This record gives sequence, C-alpha cells and structure tokens, in this order.
Amino acid sequence: MKLLLLVNSSASSVTARARVVIQKALSADHEVRTVDVAQLDFPLLRSPRAWNDEPVPPALAPAQDAILWANHLVFFFPLWMGGMPALLRGFLEQVARPSFALGKEGENPLEAKLLKGRSARVVVTMGMPAAVYRYYFRAHSIKALERNILGFVGIAPIDETLIGQVQSMDDAARAKWLAKLREMGRRAG
Repeated sequence: MKLLLLVNSSASSVTARARVVIQKALSADHEVRTVDVAQLDFPLLRSPRAWNDEPVPPALAPAQDAILWANHLVFFFPLWMGGMPALLRGFLEQVARPSFALGKEGENPLEAKLLKGRSARVVVTMGMPAAVYRYYFRAHSIKALERNILGFVGIAPIDETLIGQVQSMDDAARAKWLAKLREMGRRAG
C-alpha cells in the first residue's frame, strides 16, 4: 500500500515520539512518504479568489504529488485550542484546490470529488482525556476535518484515533499506546 503520513513536527515530544513509532511501523510493511507541514514555507490564503484562481505555491506542489501518489493518508497532529493546528488547516486550504481536489467553480461539488479512491486515518494527541473531547466536546473539529474537508474531496473511509492525556501518561500507558500505533501501522493506518 502507498501511504502518505502528514505530520506537524513542532508537536510535543510525546506526540513526536508517537509519530516516529507509527512512521516506522508503516514503513515496515508499506511504501511510505512523509510531508512535514511545519517544515513547509507557504502563504495562507486570504480570499476566495486566491483559492479559485491563483496557482498552488511551488513549495506545495510536491505535497500535492504525494497526495495523488498515495492511496491512504495518515494525518498525525496535536489538538491545539480545540482543533487542528492552524498551519495544517492553511496547508489543507492551499492543496485542496479546484481542479486538484474538487471540480472547478460551476461544477457540482458533490460529483466532482477528485480524491476518490483514497482512505484516511486521523491520529490526534491531546492533553485532556480523549473521552472528554469525544463526548463532551463531541470531537467537533475532527468531525469537521473528516466531513467538511476530507469527505468533501472524496476521501473515504476515514478512521480516527484520539490519544488523550499525552503529557501525563505514565510509562505503562505510553507503552500501550505506542504498541497500538505500531499495530495500526502494520495494518496500514
């Protein structure tokens, strides 16, 4: 399987360690490429016109190529202020452009999902208990990512893994999560 790991390297040391584990596990049985969003230099979009009419920044063309190459995407990031890091959101806005991820203006967006045939897993680390985020906050930002971004461009199915209390985990809990991530990697996300 061709897997693309989309990460944010500026995450906490616990998140970074978990990312390395899943990356190694994925690489053991699958062809893997990695896009580290925090290492990319690109402007944020400032208008609908820019999103529709301007070309994707040259620094992001390799990321688009990697997305087209992959048949499974793994998003790995920490929860910041209740959602994905702003840089990841800006990255997705830049790469998921008309004619790449969905049809051009005027085409039915429900029919012109150009990234069909790809699946995804979203792995999110957080300081709060995962159950609190999932049931009290209803995992709103993850649901928005899955439905309004990934699903909108045709990526399906989408699975999620929420890892809570990463900063306060004891060694046994951390080892348990790392083993789960290794197994997910072995099974391709």
